[in-house]
Amino acid sequence: MRVLLIGANGYLGRFVADRLLADPAVQLTALGRGDDADVRFDLASGSPGALTRFLDAVHPGVVINCAGATRGGARELTRHNTVAVATVCEALRRSGCGARLVQIGCAAEYGPSQPGSSTAEDAVPRPGGPYGVSKLAATELVLGSGLDAVVLRVFSPAGPGTPAGSPLGRLAEAMRRAMQSGDGELKLGGLGVQRDFVDVRDVARAVHAASLSAAQGVINIGSGRAVRLRDAAAVLARVAGYGGALHELDNPPGALRTSIGHPRGDTDHPGPVAYPYPDGCGSWQQADVRTARDRLGWRPRINLEESLADIWMEAACRI
Repeated sequence: MRVLLIGANGYLGRFVADRLLADPAVQLTALGRGDDADVRFDLASGSPGALTRFLDAVHPGVVINCAGATRGGARELTRHNTVAVATVCEALRRSGCGARLVQIGCAAEYGPSQPGSSTAEDAVPRPGGPYGVSKLAATELVLGSGLDAVVLRVFSPAGPGTPAGSPLGRLAEAMRRAMQSGDGELKLGGLGVQRDFVDVRDVARAVHAASLSAAQGVINIGSGRAVRLRDAAAVLARVAGYGGALHELDNPPGALRTSIGHPRGDTDHPGPVAYPYPDGCGSWQQADVRTARDRLGWRPRINLEESLADIWMEAACRI
């Protein structure tokens, strides 16, 4: 099976590439903006006609799109997340290759959800920011394209390679700095938020499964369990061996402070401060992952503690 992978050098794309390369039945071609791509092409500025000619020459059976932007203004997000996908869809419609499209979506397309609920694929999307809007528009383009296509709505990816700007990446970096400087106090904000974390390697397995399946439409990829960032921080501290106190900056007046290990006596000395990056998804997100189980035969395998251990290993190696 010949697979064209777009965005192979990105956070998710690297692990998808590794997963596909481990399959001896896959012939992989990587397309992207970087020098390490097999073919250099910018989806945000390249024409559908040029991409069509490439598709006709390579004739892939599957196209996987992991490319996109997570940060930036509305214009940049629209270019890289929406216009780029429009280019892919138009090129595939024009091409004679008949390739299946696997598009990587995200949970930000759903926006905030009711605490305690599990979000299924038939939920009405209400994205809470420009990133979610740009990704939702891409999903609608794919679903309305008439192509053999599936969109994987990935919830909160974690594990090796986690970006420093993500909530878990910021927690790990703040903890590393605290340990490096000998601070026995770590100040954090936004720890009440609950997210559905799924390991990036499990996401790669889901992409591989989707490329081999006949499933169409939207499929959630998550763990099926919301975890409070406060609890994730506690696990991360245990993995890191951090014995200081963790103080929540967003606690209401008079609320008890959550501590990890033994708080030091000198609480007047300020420690590092970290604020999780807002994603427009409110205080709660949890995936209903039954469709992934039923249609892809996929279940998450890697628990959050292992994902956090890998995040910490990378953070601890930074100078």
